[in-house]
Amino acid sequence: MLKMKKPVSVLPYGRQSIDNDDVAFVVRTLKSPFLTQGPAVEAFEHALCAYTGAKYCVAVANGTAALHLAVASLGLKKGSSGVTSPITFLASANALVYNGIKPLFADVDAKTANMSPEALQCVIKKDTRLIIPVHFAGCPAEMKRIDAIARRRKCYVIEDAAHAIGSSYPDGGRVGNCAYSDMTIFSFHPVKMITTGEGGAIMTNDKKFYDRLRSLRSHGVIRDPRVMKKNPGPWYYEMRELGFNYRLTDMQAALGLSQLKKINQFIARRQQIVSRYNAAFRQRSWIRSVSIDDKSHAYHLYVIRIDFRKLKISRKNFMGRLARSGVGTQVHYIPVYRHPFYSRNFKVSYAWFSQAEKYYEECLSLPLFPGLKDSDVKRVISAVLQCGQDIL
Repeated sequence: MLKMKKPVSVLPYGRQSIDNDDVAFVVRTLKSPFLTQGPAVEAFEHALCAYTGAKYCVAVANGTAALHLAVASLGLKKGSSGVTSPITFLASANALVYNGIKPLFADVDAKTANMSPEALQCVIKKDTRLIIPVHFAGCPAEMKRIDAIARRRKCYVIEDAAHAIGSSYPDGGRVGNCAYSDMTIFSFHPVKMITTGEGGAIMTNDKKFYDRLRSLRSHGVIRDPRVMKKNPGPWYYEMRELGFNYRLTDMQAALGLSQLKKINQFIARRQQIVSRYNAAFRQRSWIRSVSIDDKSHAYHLYVIRIDFRKLKISRKNFMGRLARSGVGTQVHYIPVYRHPFYSRNFKVSYAWFSQAEKYYEECLSLPLFPGLKDSDVKRVISAVLQCGQDIL
């Protein structure tokens, strides 16, 4: 009888790192009186403020909810416009559409794939009231320049830092301190730097935004007797505007608290892996990395760029070869304006986005997460180089 070959286990591009301490934190909360709307959420919010340096934090159900509420809290006139990056997950632009804001896209920088300040200046219109820069792959966008443009044009700024908790600006301040923005959002999806399963947070230094975000997070309800029109008793609350149920549970917050204690070691391991990848790929003419060695970057993703046309192989076939070697890959991202909903409702010309189009043709994300063993990193490097060698 022929023996079947054991299938090769494929390394994913990202994965959570959960240990016994995380489990213990969650179990402790499961045994407590509160599974939701309890003390763990507030403790997690305080911990995020202490870590980033922001004054206020509102924890929510996921990163998309964070973006939705952040835009909603501004109260912008429907029909006005907002600018974001085309190289991002859909939620960055969807948050504008959810709130009746027309999405505009600014082309990206050729090296970082972050929003280009030069392109931003060209795309802003008279009715633009909001800019949402994305810290792609964990590399902070040029916030000082973007903030200056926003101030001149009287625009709000919300940083989409779903990839970048733990990263720092050139001035040394941590992403999330809102030094260059009105609000900053984080995501705690399992592939991010720390996870709560699903979850997100909004950071701000503005008490007005903080109060409105807290109300919008929970159905638009307020309970503060100082601002309610009447107060007949301790049971009383008022729904002042239409809000949402975007609350984070205490179980998730407990996991987040435990994970946040380990964020520095997670980031250090990511930085080690990036350095090894960069050293291995540096001398190859057919491959280049979007991630430079920089200890201020948290490195959510490790993206390489390959001229597949020059190699005379499709990206699909290249990914297939890597998968057969046990290396999973992903594409981050399809430009937002290419998706059917956006191409149908917000028509643009691909020619407006030469750098985003070039990036999309060439990008490929390799496995990057703290649980990667040295042998796994070696396997990824060998598989990528072998693919290139076989083709050349």
